[in-house]
Amino acid sequence: MLKTRFTEMFGVAAPITCGGMTRVGKAELIAAVANAGALGFITAHSAGKPEDLAKELKRCHEMTDKPFGVNLTILPSITPIPYDEYREAIIEGGIKIVETAGNNPQPHLPRFKEAGVKVIHKCTSVRHAVKAQAVGVDCVSIDGLECAGHPGEDDVGGLILFPATADKLTIPIIASGGMADARGLVAALALGCDGINMGTRFMATKEAPIHENVKKQIVANDERATNLIFRTMHNTARVAKNAISDEVVAIERRGNAKFEDVKELVAGTRGGSVLDKGEMDYGIWSAGQTQGLIHDIPSCAELVARIVTEAESIIRNRLDKALV
Repeated sequence: MLKTRFTEMFGVAAPITCGGMTRVGKAELIAAVANAGALGFITAHSAGKPEDLAKELKRCHEMTDKPFGVNLTILPSITPIPYDEYREAIIEGGIKIVETAGNNPQPHLPRFKEAGVKVIHKCTSVRHAVKAQAVGVDCVSIDGLECAGHPGEDDVGGLILFPATADKLTIPIIASGGMADARGLVAALALGCDGINMGTRFMATKEAPIHENVKKQIVANDERATNLIFRTMHNTARVAKNAISDEVVAIERRGNAKFEDVKELVAGTRGGSVLDKGEMDYGIWSAGQTQGLIHDIPSCAELVARIVTEAESIIRNRLDKALV
């Protein structure tokens, strides 16, 4: 067994998380992750309204008695989002672990702490991680440039970002971006982190509630099969390389691109069709560079057990033998 500050703080067997993923972080996947001994997060906004989130939490509780959490991404919006109602649904649903992302989670921390909820905040830079610790989060998940979704604008890979963050924090740290196997876990521990976060790797599992075409595409793709879009708009996102994301990149390269120029291409409904119907070139969908490390579609139980077992073997047999 691998014991870290992360496993001890959150009461899980494996130092592995499945972070919140839009349209993917649903009860069937997160329950499977929990039953495998890792920590997964239901994505609040994907569940729908706060009352729908409450139903999704109940559904997950019916499939596992192990710890699991909720991802609450806090973003600016023209239409006000009822974050307070989501927060209360989380608390009333008996959830004791929350992964926050986006804007500063500070306004929600007093109520979460009052309810005994521990908060992991996702960051993309050392300075943001330092700020998150200062406002009182319990743990930081730090995203390197390799990650799917939004890696920030600093373009720092995990090999530098993880130890740089560890140098500045005293709370547990989860390495996110570029993590897909036992080698990544051992490397993250060596770099000063207490666990790893995997998104793309958990998409290619039997329980992931997405179309089989997407899972097979992840396995077929290599580490080059992503595009960074919205670079010129200072809202960088890493997505899978396909006809649509290629077109977005081409539009941006022409110069002076505005969001309106790509709005129809990147619409969430189009990306949803990729995940739900397997129409691989219909919209954009998030995927990380770890596609180059993913070669099968196991169950969550098989995946977590494999990573932990192989990590223990690397530590005992390869690293120990390096000592003279």
